[in-house]
Amino acid sequence: MATPNIKGFHHVAYRCRDAKETVEFYNGILGMDFQLAIAEDHVPSTGAYDPYMHIFLDAGNDNVLAFFELPEQPDMDRDQNTPEWVQHIAMRVESMEKLLEAKAHLEVSGLDVLGPTHHGIFKSIYFFDPNGHRLELVADIGTPEQMTQLHEVAPAMLKEWSETKKAPRHAAWLHEKIAAET
Repeated sequence: MATPNIKGFHHVAYRCRDAKETVEFYNGILGMDFQLAIAEDHVPSTGAYDPYMHIFLDAGNDNVLAFFELPEQPDMDRDQNTPEWVQHIAMRVESMEKLLEAKAHLEVSGLDVLGPTHHGIFKSIYFFDPNGHRLELVADIGTPEQMTQLHEVAPAMLKEWSETKKAPRHAAWLHEKIAAET
């Protein structure tokens, strides 16, 4: 049996509190084009009655970020057993200059922005959308050689983590690079 030949994400969907407010934020603050909306009273895959508005926003490079507003469901919340910093949506910007421009724009728009945070192969800023979703904007700074090295050690790191649940040191050079630059 052949494995699926994945070509990318068609869309990634999250829940929102208010579809209009969400479109206004992602379009007005982040410049993402509002592509389309689908609204139904019944869920096509299950047939269940559950009215929804499903909105789609262009995240660039044929990537789509989508949201569902579900007015008849209990108020949305996040997974209380997962730290707030874990679940997030990370989007790429083209350079450090653009990342710093985005930070200034977000702050002028009234958002609290954390960062830039140095991750060795990228730097990023963090903020929240009106739904409480943590967002991250990322500027890649890693070299092709660094990315190759990280790719090569990934299986060994995962194996060690699975056995010990302690941070492997295969890519310690990444954190040493951060310390040297700060």
